[in-house]
Amino acid sequence: MPVNLSIKNVPDKLAKRLRRRAEMNHRSVQGELLTILENALGANGTLTLAEAHKRIQKLGFHTPDEATAMIRADRDAR
Repeated sequence: MPVNLSIKNVPDKLAKRLRRRAEMNHRSVQGELLTILENALGANGTLTLAEAHKRIQKLGFHTPDEATAMIRADRDAR
């Protein structure tokens, strides 16, 4: 059964940004909040390793080879 949630004391700037985002996506504020929650929690409420990897790739993060070598050296020293 659905549950009613309430968020109190939302700063004006944040509320304004949420309203703008909802308008741009042709949704109500409630619809936008539900979408944000669904995206944040994933389909089953957890983020799988594959989902995390996909998000990282989408953001364009890369691990420099130098950092990889430092981590490998540290692990090998154990």
